[in-house]
Amino acid sequence: MTTERTPWLDGPKARRILALAGPVILAMLTQTGVNVVDTYFIGRLPREVASDGQFALTPSLMFLWAVGGFLSAISVGTQATTARRYGEERFEDAGAVLPNATAVALVGGAIGAVVGWFALPHAFALLSDNPNVVALGTAYSRWRFLGIASMAATAAYKAFYDGVGQTHLHLAAAVVMNVINLALCWIFIFGNLGMPAMGVEGAGLAACVSTWIGFAVMVAFTLRGGDRARYRFYRSGVLSLTTIGQLLKLSVPGGIATAVVMFGFLLFTKVVGRIDADAMLHGAAHSYNGAATTIIIEVLSATFVSCMAFGTSTATLVGQSMGQNNPDLAERYAWTSVKLGAMIFGAIGAFMFVFPRQVLGAFSHEPAVVDVGAVPMRIMATMGPVVAVAMILTQALFGAGETRYVMVVEVTLHFLCLVPLAWIFGMVLGFGLPGVWTAVAVYAVALASLMALKFVRGSWKHLKV
Repeated sequence: MTTERTPWLDGPKARRILALAGPVILAMLTQTGVNVVDTYFIGRLPREVASDGQFALTPSLMFLWAVGGFLSAISVGTQATTARRYGEERFEDAGAVLPNATAVALVGGAIGAVVGWFALPHAFALLSDNPNVVALGTAYSRWRFLGIASMAATAAYKAFYDGVGQTHLHLAAAVVMNVINLALCWIFIFGNLGMPAMGVEGAGLAACVSTWIGFAVMVAFTLRGGDRARYRFYRSGVLSLTTIGQLLKLSVPGGIATAVVMFGFLLFTKVVGRIDADAMLHGAAHSYNGAATTIIIEVLSATFVSCMAFGTSTATLVGQSMGQNNPDLAERYAWTSVKLGAMIFGAIGAFMFVFPRQVLGAFSHEPAVVDVGAVPMRIMATMGPVVAVAMILTQALFGAGETRYVMVVEVTLHFLCLVPLAWIFGMVLGFGLPGVWTAVAVYAVALASLMALKFVRGSWKHLKV
């Protein structure tokens, strides 16, 4: 008697995940290209501007995501609810989710933009003692904050279409947005086509304009006849305090988790800034830890968003399976996605481990930046599979509606693990930038372990959305 062996990787489910994740990966990589383009072009400015300008991007993006990411977390509730309703074949109820989520995003984005405009100079002054970094970062960030409403609203539209399995639509909007950003950066940063050369500030303006155009593309998709008939997005009386309350119940914990992640990394960059300041106090003409950290974060962001794309497809399949009252199918999709992610991002990490100097050199013409960043790049390259497990299971739990647990874990790890260890390894023990990034590696291992533990225990299978 022979027994049939169960394959390690479920082929049909893997293909389904890849079909959904492929467009999301391309879209998110393209969208991340806005920040990569900024880093690249600013690195081509005169040396006295380039290094400080690139370092200013790191806290700028952290501020942006602390506020914009909190608001964009409306996508957590949007996708989870939409996927459930779609799985239940309640299509008009699924369609009602989108306008309510958009209203929250636009109102919150407007408030965030106003508060940010006035608070940013003070926030930068708290993080950096370099007046040039403060000035460059404030000018850049103010423009980015004017695009926060469009950023959050686009996230809501993306989450709706991800929830119904049309993950390719956001790719089109992301491509349009990135092409426009690339062209506008070339015009505004360097003063081409008769425009004044705005330098770092020009990159912020280009990003702001492009995000609003990307939002307009997403709105256009909902005006197609088939979607309007099936989901009836904009029918009379569709706005509902009950629906908004349900979305906020699911999304606010995810928003808090996102804000905590960004705040934790802001403190992380503060430690890096202190390392630079100490080096200059001890006679260094210039220190390049900040610039190297910005480049490492930008490079790793491509890995992070790709892992997030696998997580997004997993969240869709988990939500739809739960809507069909089949939590075991949801679990199988999640573990298949984890296996795929670990393999793919392990291979990407291996490449970065072997060629760290070449990767860093693509973003900086300063040899000292490459020298400083090579070891930290290798440290994080080894974390590719770990990051994949952490982010995919985080999104799977979001898709099931388990948002509070994620929030508690992120708050705990950032304030009791990442930030203290970065200070201890980098400053107290004197390991410098490699020590700081070792703290990030410890945080990644802890996050992956806690998400896996929660998923294995299975309490998420009984949640109602």
